[in-house]
Amino acid sequence: MDGLLILDKPRGCTSHDVVLDVRRLLGFGRVGHGGTLDPDATGVLLIALGQAARFFPYLSGQDKVYEGTIRLGFTTDTYDASGRPTSTDKAFALPSADEVRAAMKNLEGETLQVPPPYSAKKIAGRPAYRLARAHKEVSLEPVRVTVQAFALKGYAPPLAAFEARCSSGTYVRSLAHDLGKALGCGAHLQELRRTVSGPYTLALAVTLDAVERAAAAGRIRELVIPLEELLPETPAVVLVPEAIGRARNGSPLLPEHVAGPLRDALLSGRDRLYRIFEPSGRLLGLARPSPGGDALKPFLVVR
Repeated sequence: MDGLLILDKPRGCTSHDVVLDVRRLLGFGRVGHGGTLDPDATGVLLIALGQAARFFPYLSGQDKVYEGTIRLGFTTDTYDASGRPTSTDKAFALPSADEVRAAMKNLEGETLQVPPPYSAKKIAGRPAYRLARAHKEVSLEPVRVTVQAFALKGYAPPLAAFEARCSSGTYVRSLAHDLGKALGCGAHLQELRRTVSGPYTLALAVTLDAVERAAAAGRIRELVIPLEELLPETPAVVLVPEAIGRARNGSPLLPEHVAGPLRDALLSGRDRLYRIFEPSGRLLGLARPSPGGDALKPFLVVR
């Protein structure tokens, strides 16, 4: 079974817990996830079945959209509501809505963001959260991220409802912590829900209960997005029948190996990535233009 499940992750479990549940429900071991969500977060979680996991570098690396609530007034050691307070409550000196809105605007754009000390980022091969729990010093290197939008959606002090659109790898917990620093009152993430991951939205997501019911009825494939429909924004190239063997062997594909209207423009270098298909519509894999731009080189071939 190869394809993608768009799951609405429930609160209170890790992303890996969800993978274990799906494996159990499907009786299928080749299950993985991309775009990890914290235990207290909910929303869109990509679950790969079979060979779909090979597409994760391109699926989970796309932009995300979140909605949630930030509590102003004090910080925590985890940067969210599950942590211990690390400052005193300053609710009496909270900023106005206009001040919050302006501070959020200043956090938009490309920046170097320091991940939370309680995160899965590795330090000398060990997850940072394990060092933090052992009360050892955690010093994480900043990561370049882009926050396209960070908007205030509602304000009932000390709670600020927000929506954020950001690049893959952005820690919304750090965004909340940085907002508190900018406002001078401290802040932490109260609630978080991922609503979009690349082209996949909550409208496509299903619950674990729905997966369980579908599996029991033998209708799980109705919930699975097949490999052929992954990366829908990536250009599709159909090969002539004689080129199928070349693609499966990873051999370069020349213009004469390509059918359809993209043939003439194929090697123009416009796109960095192509999906390659058999004439029947079956996905063969992914390819990139060669360095000289005179061929396509398959690099991920579906077995």
